[in-house]
Order: sequence, then C-alpha cells, then structure tokens
Amino acid sequence: MTQNIFVVGLDDLNHSTLLKLPNASQYTFHQLLEIDELQGGSASVPELLDKAQRQLDAFDGSFDAIVGFWDFPVSMMVPILCKRHGFRSADLEAVVKCEHKYWSRLEQQKVIDEYPAFGILDLTAEPARLPDGVSYPVWIKPIKSYSSEGAHYVESDEQLQVAQGQERGEVDRVGGPFNDVLALLDLPPEIAEVGGSACLVEEAATGSQVTVEGFSQGGRVEIYGVIDSISYDGAPSFLRYQYPSRLPTQIQDYMADVSRKVVAAVGLTDTTFNIEYFWNAEKQQLRLLEVNARHSQSHAPLFELVDGVSNHAYMLDMALDRQPPHLRGEGPFGTAAKWFLRRFSDGVVQRMPTAGEIAELERKLPGTTVHVTVTEGSRLSEGYGEDSYSYVLAEIFLGGTDESDLEDKYAQCVDALGFRIDDVPEGN
Repeated sequence: MTQNIFVVGLDDLNHSTLLKLPNASQYTFHQLLEIDELQGGSASVPELLDKAQRQLDAFDGSFDAIVGFWDFPVSMMVPILCKRHGFRSADLEAVVKCEHKYWSRLEQQKVIDEYPAFGILDLTAEPARLPDGVSYPVWIKPIKSYSSEGAHYVESDEQLQVAQGQERGEVDRVGGPFNDVLALLDLPPEIAEVGGSACLVEEAATGSQVTVEGFSQGGRVEIYGVIDSISYDGAPSFLRYQYPSRLPTQIQDYMADVSRKVVAAVGLTDTTFNIEYFWNAEKQQLRLLEVNARHSQSHAPLFELVDGVSNHAYMLDMALDRQPPHLRGEGPFGTAAKWFLRRFSDGVVQRMPTAGEIAELERKLPGTTVHVTVTEGSRLSEGYGEDSYSYVLAEIFLGGTDESDLEDKYAQCVDALGFRIDDVPEGN
C-alpha cells in the first residue's frame, strides 16, 4: 500500500526528482496548489490556506504527510497545515524566527559572533540614513523576500536615498502576506513593532558564498552537504551552485558548528534547513548571511548526481519520522552544478530552444537537465522573483568528472540553446 504525500507547490521538475528516490514506488506524490499561485503575489496566505484545506478535504482517502521545499509562503504553510492534521513538522514560530531577517539576526546574536552589523532602515526618514553602528558598503533588503528580490547594494548616501525610495514600493509585495503569518504568533515587542513590511540594512560580507544543508530531528542536528554559490564576474548574480564545496574541510566543519548553534537556539526541529554563509579566506572571517527552514530544491539534482539520492529524501524522512541515512559519493558524477543562464538587460524573447533541441542536448550530455524559465514573446522584466540585476533565461543542471568538465559542458549548452532576445529601449 503506497503512502500519499501532499507536496505544496509540486512542479514537474521536482516531481521527476522525487520519483527517482529509493523506494519511490511506495509513495504517491500529490500537488497541493500550483507554484505560480503560491509565488505570484496575487493571493493572501489565509486564502491560500483555505484553498489548500479544501483540496485536502476533498481527497478521496487518507494521506500520510504534507511537505514543501519552496520559500515563503510554502515554508510557513507547511507547519500550519501539518499542525491541523497532526503530522510531524517544524514549529511555525521557529520557522519565522529563521526567516524574518531581523528576528533571525537577534536570535543569532545570542549564540554566535559570525554575523554582520545590522539594523532596520527607517523608510520614512528624510534624508535616508544608515542605522547606528552600520557602515558602507551595505545590503538593503526587505525583512522577507526570496530569490534576492528587493535586494540593493549601496555604497553611498546618494545610493541609499535611491534604494530607500525603491524599497518603499517593494517591501509590501511579500511583506504584506508575511504579516498574515506574523498575526498568528505572540510576537516579542521588538518584532511586533517592526512587523513584516520593513527593511533590513547590514554590512556587506565578502568572500566565497556557500550554503550548508542539514536536518534537525529530536535534538540531533546533522549537516549532509556544503554547496558553493559562484557569482558572475563583476556582478552579484549567481552563475552556478556547485557541489561538493571546494572549501577546506576544517572551514566546512567550522560552518557546521555555527549552524548547529543557530538551529538549536531558535528551536528548529523535525525539518531540513539550509544556511548561507560568506567565508573570507584573506581575513579568515565567517559571516552568516541567512537561515532557511527548508532544504533547497535547487540543490536536489546536485545531490542526486553526486550522492545518488536527492536532498528530498531527508525531507521525507523528517515528515515520516524516520532516521535518515547519510549518503555520500554514491552517484555517477564527482561534481555537479546548477547553472543560471542570465541576461543583464531587459528584452523580449524572440526565440527559445524547442523541446526537441533540449531533448537532443540532454541525450548528448548525460547528467544534463535543462529548464527554460522564459516564454517566447515575453518581456524579461515582467517576471516575478528575479534579483535586481539580471533575468534568468534557463537553469541548467550538469554532472561532471571535475570542475573543468562542468565548464566545458556548460559552454556546449549555451551554444546549443540558441536564445534570441531583442533589446528593449530604455524607458519603454
């Protein structure tokens, strides 16, 4: 008898990855709401919860778990829905402590030193000014956002003034629905005063950006992988995620130790998590960037290619209250990467690769999966969820023998995909 698993925002790519898990025949995965309605910004969290509940109520039979791997609102809907149905999941308050950027920093202060100077940006101040104790260069970002949306790099008072005006129009897109979740909690005064439609300022960290992935279960906090996040030259946008990390083992162990302290401090358990860091080798300095109370679906194919099993397996083990095994290096490739094929100016998509061209490329290069993120005729700037600097045309997952092999395969993919984008005149 198979177990019915509802996955909030299940999409085709992740469904195919889930179906490759060991013993996948024991599960039937059901989509609970579509990802576009979850992250399109058109529905409130109460409306989404009501719609999800109606779908669950209408299901003909029993089900065994509710899981998810997307950012807000999925990361917070899962614990709410699980609590209603008596399923194992993280506590909602612990999740919010991680993902409310200001609250998370306050919790980190209690147990670690590896965080940047930070404060709240007064969006009403004229002229705009940095919080006390914070110095340029800084990152300004909404209290709650995803995919670097609304993040601005600022080096001067003049840039701060511009960024403040931009943030006034950006903080409510995710912050407004986030306030619906905050209303469910008994918040400490300092968090209730800030709310969800606010803006954080923190000193910019430098160095190698990496992500630590792990799980917390019954007081056991384990790290199962460290992934490098490599940016384009001269731009803050990601070029690729690469696994396993190239950092020395002792630095990875250091990050694992810091991660365990933070996860324990916020009371996060019965869930996967990922924590992003900057490691500056020259200064021998570690800075925690942000904490996410979920694993990264972007990394799932990388773990599958290198370890033989995707990180979705840990999510299922948490939800079904099983002790997860720690698998390492049992996949067909020595390294793997998720590449982001980007354009750094607006434009209209005139040509994109056909399904046949993509299938031929994936056949030619084993271990390759191409996911096109734009549609023919669309204007790039009209998409949701991009960073402030670029537009993603395609996500390309590759397995290779080593880093040089990955780079060679990526170059072949870029040549074969054949996108054609027409420029859009500035101001149009």
